[in-house]
Amino acid sequence: MSEKSSTNPGAAGRAPAADRPAALRNVVLVGHSGSGKTTLVEALALASGAVNRAGRVEDGGCLSDYDEIEHRQQRSVQLSLVPVDWGGIKINLLDTPGYADFVGELRAGLRAADAALFVVSAADGVAGATRMVWDECAAVGMPRALVVTHLEAARADFDEMTRRCAVTFGGDDLDAVLPLYLPLYGPAGADGHAPVNGLIGLLSQRVFDYSSGERTERAPTDEELPLIEAARNRLIEGIIAESEDESLMDRYLAGEEIELKTLVGDLETAVARGSFHPVLAAAPAMEGARQGLGTVELLELITGGFPTPAEREAPAVTSPDGAPRPGLGCDPEGPLAAEVVKTSSDPYVGRLSLVRVFSGTLRPDDTVHVSGHGLEDRGHEDHDVDERVSALSAPFGKQQRPLTRAIAGDLACVAKLTRAETGDTLSGKDAPLLMEPWAMPDPLLPVAIRAHSKADEDKLSQGLARLVAEDPTMCLEHNQDTRQVVLWCMGEAHADVALERLRSRYGVQVDTVDHRVALRETFGGPAAGRGRHVKQSGGHGQFAICEIQVEPLPGGSGIEFVDKVVGGAVPRQFIPSVEKGVRAQAARGIATGHPLVDVRVTLLDGKSHSVDSSDAAFQTAGALALREAAAQTTIDLLEPVAEVRVLVPDEYVGPVLSDLSGRRGRVVGTEQSGFGRTLVRAEVPEIEIGRYAVDLRSLSHGTGRFGRGYLRHEPMPGQLAARMRAEETVTA
Repeated sequence: MSEKSSTNPGAAGRAPAADRPAALRNVVLVGHSGSGKTTLVEALALASGAVNRAGRVEDGGCLSDYDEIEHRQQRSVQLSLVPVDWGGIKINLLDTPGYADFVGELRAGLRAADAALFVVSAADGVAGATRMVWDECAAVGMPRALVVTHLEAARADFDEMTRRCAVTFGGDDLDAVLPLYLPLYGPAGADGHAPVNGLIGLLSQRVFDYSSGERTERAPTDEELPLIEAARNRLIEGIIAESEDESLMDRYLAGEEIELKTLVGDLETAVARGSFHPVLAAAPAMEGARQGLGTVELLELITGGFPTPAEREAPAVTSPDGAPRPGLGCDPEGPLAAEVVKTSSDPYVGRLSLVRVFSGTLRPDDTVHVSGHGLEDRGHEDHDVDERVSALSAPFGKQQRPLTRAIAGDLACVAKLTRAETGDTLSGKDAPLLMEPWAMPDPLLPVAIRAHSKADEDKLSQGLARLVAEDPTMCLEHNQDTRQVVLWCMGEAHADVALERLRSRYGVQVDTVDHRVALRETFGGPAAGRGRHVKQSGGHGQFAICEIQVEPLPGGSGIEFVDKVVGGAVPRQFIPSVEKGVRAQAARGIATGHPLVDVRVTLLDGKSHSVDSSDAAFQTAGALALREAAAQTTIDLLEPVAEVRVLVPDEYVGPVLSDLSGRRGRVVGTEQSGFGRTLVRAEVPEIEIGRYAVDLRSLSHGTGRFGRGYLRHEPMPGQLAARMRAEETVTA
């Protein structure tokens, strides 16, 4: 941050520790898939001395993306913590997946961090989804800086990328997003592309040369100084505009040279409070080198400009029963309050819970209270139990390095918390607390599964329970109507990872099947039916006869049963039996096996026998009567209709409306929802939006969001209903 030459006292192989919140920085890296976040984390670890060569720890294993699935898919699919030390400051680097399907891991990283580094590729530009995350950070006042990567690409242009970042992220104030350094280009190669081999500090007017593989400092040449004059003046004006010293601008405009120490101090203050967002450049180290371009500058920014945990407000807390509790301070001596931000399974250690400690100090062998977490609708049960902390550790690649404690503001892994899930609160057993949960998107892609074999069926329930315990963006549904097991996921990549984890971690092989929506049946018109159940086979017989009238009702009416029997034709004690038989048959369906709804069944007449009539006989007669009535009229199929709310940038409203129309949707309204975004409300048959989570992402280039909720059942078009009946007949 102060643009000074620096070497770090950290040593490879040593897990950093912190003894006070002021010596901690928690930083989350955000950016689209392929922007270079993981490479940047490894470069920072190498520059700080945390690893001995790029991406490798002492045992030769990878520092990041070490999971087997990540190796196979060649992308990050989970939140990773990499702690490094720089000048006595412990930096917890939180590497998040860039693919939209794993937004749950991103939200967990935002919850655990106090500042964000937005990583953008000079070759690819800024993804629309990245802007959405920027807005989320802005809403909570999280400090942000930008790092431009892939400067080695042939079409990379740092100046143009900085300008685009200012337009995208700066809003009305373009001077809130400005570079601290300008890249220094070497001689052009045979392809005409000039490599970046150094940085010029705009405030210090010093050159930091990386061309040798190590960072060296020198004064700029006479040819280099004019290159930075305009950018330097704009940066100084931007810093002074954020300064609390109102006299600085007058002094600067009067031609006075503002001392570097004052400028750096005001810059650090503006970054920490989230009103100024510096842009830096970074590139991995050359083969055999220890420092990549911009890594030292970035570490100096993190330690000097980003806030400590004590400077950030902790989430609100209540007691587990909802009673308010005083706000938390980042005090190692305060009451214990920590939150599980990630849950994973280790084949040797078992369940590992990554926790952020907001208050107090967590130690091995402590007994803590686990409270959580309000996601029962997603298959995550609420918790209110005591558990013992067996061991604390710091993750480092595949390794888990023991910790003696985790103080307020720090992150650590806790082993073998058997009941804790992501989002749960850990607190003192004598003073239990519950933290306000963070916003988690709804999973909207259904994946119906079934066990591959009998052996898999025996293990499926436990494997699914452990899977959803790790991931609050996943919902497990046992649909009673369709008799399917459904995993609701964020997208196809999320589903692929979930099924692969079921197979590789929990030894459960499953097959995917077509997801079915919960259809209903109803009568197309009034009809009458007679149910006759008479059997005489020696001994006690069965005798029951009933006559009913069935008529359709408006949608949402359910099943009505009316008794109009006169003269005791059906004894009073058997009328509930007829109703029970009718309702049981309606639940089983009468034509296609889907439940019958929205009809009134009127019992008109019947016959009984003083000896052979029974409850069971009249139940059977009631069911037979309903089936006979159904044969006298048409049976309509009803399909569920969802209320869909789609939020997209204005430029995608037209394609979204056209797409919804093609799905038999009815648009009921559009309205502005913030600057440049429109909320579209529509009613769409659920059978048409099974893959809408995937299709909308493609349609809106990752910038669209949608929510859905059941609205009602309504008649399915005749041609489609006939096709559905034919398909179900073939399946049966």
